[in-house]
Amino acid sequence: MTFGFGNVDTVGYTRLSDNPDVLIAVDKIADLVSNMTIHLMENTEEGDKRVRNQLSRKIDVEPYRNMTRKGWIYKIVRDLLLYGDGNSVVHIGVDPVTTFISDLTPFQMGAVTYEDRDGDYFIHYNGREYSPDEVIHFVINPDPNYPYKGKGYRVALQDIVKNLNQATKTKNNFMSGKYMPSLIISVDAMTEELASKEGRDNIMDKYFDETEGGKPWIIPADLIKVEQVKPLSLKDIAIVEGAELDKKTIAGLIGVPAFFLGVGTFNKEEFNNFINTRISSIGQIISQTLTRDLLFSPNWFFRLNPRTLYSYDLPELIGAGVQLVDRNSMRRNELRDWVGLDPDSEMNELIILENYIPAGSIGDQNKLKGGNEDESN
Repeated sequence: MTFGFGNVDTVGYTRLSDNPDVLIAVDKIADLVSNMTIHLMENTEEGDKRVRNQLSRKIDVEPYRNMTRKGWIYKIVRDLLLYGDGNSVVHIGVDPVTTFISDLTPFQMGAVTYEDRDGDYFIHYNGREYSPDEVIHFVINPDPNYPYKGKGYRVALQDIVKNLNQATKTKNNFMSGKYMPSLIISVDAMTEELASKEGRDNIMDKYFDETEGGKPWIIPADLIKVEQVKPLSLKDIAIVEGAELDKKTIAGLIGVPAFFLGVGTFNKEEFNNFINTRISSIGQIISQTLTRDLLFSPNWFFRLNPRTLYSYDLPELIGAGVQLVDRNSMRRNELRDWVGLDPDSEMNELIILENYIPAGSIGDQNKLKGGNEDESN
């Protein structure tokens, strides 16, 4: 493809993982999802309560001996969105002595294949065959023909990534100034000389190269006319508008706000909506898959907690906490935990009303007994 300011070769195949905009979008989602803690919950008659035991610690602290929980979740999300084309597979290792879970080992998705057999499917990895009961198989965007298997964004993003790579190469050539002339020289007549490169070089040598740097040019007034060229901008060749449109398409497909890719400015409401939708949705996929593949108790389930991911101002956080404290729905130590303070031994009681008295002493108020007995009538 040829432009007026130089030759730009057609961009060939580029992996999605090599495109910076795709990497930024995927990294942002993986980073946020991996920041959520994994809670083991129990459904009781009084509501859902958090369970703290060896299993909850295993999943939330040390799911795999060579990775932290954040790194483990981060890899799973990147597999779902990029490397695994909608899938991420983790092997369930069991200690033969204790029969407890020993390690949850993530597979390298480039070596994973799937096989349909007798209404079921099997996973092949490094020469071994695994049934679905031996692994945790995370799936995003189920394939309409093979619903057990995910479907990624590779096909949809290929042309867009190619366009962005082409735009980047064009911009680099353009910004280098190598192909943009700073002057246009109009020469009267001498058609034969201008017809060849040698002739044009002779004119340059005769009238311009002989002049030392810094000295003015002396040229025939009626023979040569010199004009300065106003350089084109990236906006003039529509590079900026085209690139922004492609970035918005990538953001929409992967599910991140466009300002993460440099289009527009940060918007708090849009960010919080992103947490409520895209991040929470992937969190639900992970928590439901863990519940299905690891838990036997019908009353237990896993939950990823997104509360700390929202964009809060400190006054907003404190204001919401104070209202819960005033309404006897939160202890002051829980509020202190929200804002990163250590617990205080004197702030573990529930308090109520404008006097901030302990909840157990609410019936001891004088105004509820008809006033002070020592007061005279």
